[in-house]
Amino acid sequence: MAKKRILLVDDEKDLIETLAFRLEANEYEVLKAYDGQEGLDKARKEKPDLIILDLMLPKMDGYKVCRMLKFDEKYKQIPIIMFTARAQDSDKKMGEEVGADGYITKPFDPKALLDKIKELLGE
Repeated sequence: MAKKRILLVDDEKDLIETLAFRLEANEYEVLKAYDGQEGLDKARKEKPDLIILDLMLPKMDGYKVCRMLKFDEKYKQIPIIMFTARAQDSDKKMGEEVGADGYITKPFDPKALLDKIKELLGE
């Protein structure tokens, strides 16, 4: 069976490498993007099974990336987990409004993130 592909979009390279290592250890294929525009382009080109998306990104913020994917018939089925240091209720509400399927705050519990990924991928 083919590995599920997860797109990580975050401007913190160290965080992406740490997450990628953990996800690959759990048998996921990892795609990486370091700003919002690159994340949007890769999501459209690669059609990953799930996206982990930071909010505060160069070029285009995570809310806009999420909204553009969720309001497009071709990509709206891709689960998106907002992954951010912004933990206020207003931020979470905005994430829901743009269609995010999950919201994980940094610093994060790796097991909680993996559990959410498995839940959204139906594993």
